[in-house]
This record gives sequence, C-alpha cells and structure tokens, in this order.
Amino acid sequence: MPLRRTLIAGMMALALLPTGCERRPQEPPERNVFGQQELLIGLMPERNIFRQRERYQALGSYLSGRLGITVNFTSLTRYGNIIQRLSEEKLDGAFLGSFTYALAHSTMGMEAVARPVNVDGTSTYHGYLFARKDSGIRTVADMKGKRFAYVDRATTAGYLFPRAYLKEKGVADPDRYFGEVFFAGSHDATVLAVLNGEADIGASKNTVYDQLARENARVVKELLILAASAVVPQNGLAVRKDLDPELKKALKQALLDMDKDRDGLEALRQLGARGFVETIDKDYAYVYALAAQVGLNLRAYRYMNR
Repeated sequence: MPLRRTLIAGMMALALLPTGCERRPQEPPERNVFGQQELLIGLMPERNIFRQRERYQALGSYLSGRLGITVNFTSLTRYGNIIQRLSEEKLDGAFLGSFTYALAHSTMGMEAVARPVNVDGTSTYHGYLFARKDSGIRTVADMKGKRFAYVDRATTAGYLFPRAYLKEKGVADPDRYFGEVFFAGSHDATVLAVLNGEADIGASKNTVYDQLARENARVVKELLILAASAVVPQNGLAVRKDLDPELKKALKQALLDMDKDRDGLEALRQLGARGFVETIDKDYAYVYALAAQVGLNLRAYRYMNR
C-alpha cells in the first residue's frame, strides 16, 4: 500500500542518519552557573521529524543564550519506547504529548514545566475521529468491518481517545470489530491515509488535522469529522525529576518570558507559537481518566515499538 511504502522509505532515510545528527553545534555559552554543560531535550514525532526539527532550532539557540548552558534537541522517532529513550540516553527532558507525559510521570516521575501557546491563543488540543464523506460512515455501527488507522499505542488523540470512545459506544473489542487496524506512526499520516483511501476511519489530534486542512483543500472537501474528545494540554516540556531545581526554575522562567523580548519573539515565530504557559500534572486529569476508562494501568504499561 502507498502509505506503508512511504513509512518504510521514511524509516530507511532515518536509518542512514548518524546518531545525534539532529543536534546543531552551538557556540559554548560564556556563563554557566549550573552543574552540567548540556541540556538534552527530546521531541515527539507528531509530524515529519525534519520539519519539526527546523521549528525548534531557534528555541534551542534562544534558551542556550538565556541559560548559559547548551540546549540541544534530539528527535524521538517513535512514541512507544519513550521511557527507554529517556532513561538510556539520559535525556534531561522532552516535549511530550499528553499520553506520553502521563506515562513518563507515572513511571519515571517526570515533571511538567510549560507548554507552548498556539498563535490562535490556545494551549490545548483535542482528538478527532474522521472518515471520507463519500464512505457513508456516520456512526460507530457504520464502522464495523472497516479499516481503522491509529497513530500509535502511546498517543491520546491517536489511540487512547478512540479506544475510550468505542468502548463507550459498546465496542468491547475494537481489534475484532474492524476489518483491519494499523498504526500510521504520526498524526498527519492518519489523515493522509483516510484522505487517500488507504483507511476508512482515522484518528488524529485536531491541531495537525486543522493545519493539513489549511494546506490541502481536499481535507475540508473530502473528509468528515465524526467525533471529538475533550481538550488536553498541547505537547509540553517535562523534565526528569532529579534535574537541578535551579536549572528547572531558570528553564521554566526563560520559556514563560520568551514573548517579552525580540529574540524570544523570533524564536516563537519559528516555533509557530505566541508564548508559553505554566503546566502542572493536574492539567492531565482527562488523560488519566481515559486510561482508567479503557483499563490501562500507566504504571505497568510497557508498550514498545516493534
């Protein structure tokens, strides 16, 4: 299928990249009052990782200058092995989706710091279920025997919400209910899978879906949103629980103050945000509720990509 060929090609391209290639060497900061020379932060693969990396380059440079410590980003090319990557590669933090944050907090004690505010003033997102308008699919009953495209087993909008929604509608075993279930790997890939007829129903976060709708008129013309979840925090920065408290405090303040100076505003522009807002664990209450609804124990969840 075209989608699978695209995914395989993308994985082959990634395999050719040297480890850590996404880090951009920067000039050593002139001052460093903390006990480490580098702050390494992971990025979740919600969209094409090359475009995502470009968006965060200016943020890394800005934070390096403000903190006096080199801030680098590394792409977490998969969702499910986030805990392994955070632990084995000794990441100091990561911009995590709502599910991966809940997972990292429950298993590793990761602490939420801040999340970006979108240009429209929102700092949250919600999940969408969608189908082609010409498919005739309007209800859960219409979905039986069809092809369903999830994002990944470690996403709220792309897995947890649709599972909870289906259970609420009386579908005890979604894997048996559908004719085919597959994981596209990113939110934009599920939208394209349905748009191009490679899946009948898809799940995605609204921010990615809406961005694709602005870029491609076919999304609005040909797709229909069937259901939406409640809101959850936009991908936010969480740090390891044993990070230097002073460094954590300084990092948080630097993010919250970005919209107050010219360099910060330019970095925000490239990131596609208007600022950052403080984020705490209680902001993820809906995610924890969804996990409980589908019987998922976050403390014991050990999903790994294969």
